[in-house]
Amino acid sequence: MKIRQAELRDVRQMSDFLTRLRELGKRRNPSDADFVRRHYLEDPDGIRCSVAEDADETVLGFQSLKLARKGNIYDVTPGWGIIGTHIRPEAARRGVGRALFSATLEAAKAAGLQHIDASIAADNPEGLAYYQAMGFETYRTPDGLICKRYSL
Repeated sequence: MKIRQAELRDVRQMSDFLTRLRELGKRRNPSDADFVRRHYLEDPDGIRCSVAEDADETVLGFQSLKLARKGNIYDVTPGWGIIGTHIRPEAARRGVGRALFSATLEAAKAAGLQHIDASIAADNPEGLAYYQAMGFETYRTPDGLICKRYSL
């Protein structure tokens, strides 16, 4: 498995498996290619978006890290990082998330972040378990979400 910066050539694969996650009821946000490009690769608040790919260049998952600005849609404290992790269904439980988080953590440190927020749907046991395993701790629970914080 190789971890690298996401590129425009990855958008179609990222969009395709996000759409599958929506169909499986594991994602609520849009999954079309334009959303992926704008929200993950070209977001002006983006710090890093990493992909994990196999030897055949199949994108197994990706993880984005953004800087929280005042008034952000997640209501995260300005100056914190905001993380999002998305794993291709058939690549689950193969260490993809752990490998991605290693690259994200390096980017967070380089950006001088002190905290990273992960806002997870309360009905997403896989996501909650993943962030718990990475060392995130619950710090607030707005309606329908469990927000976890990682302190650097």
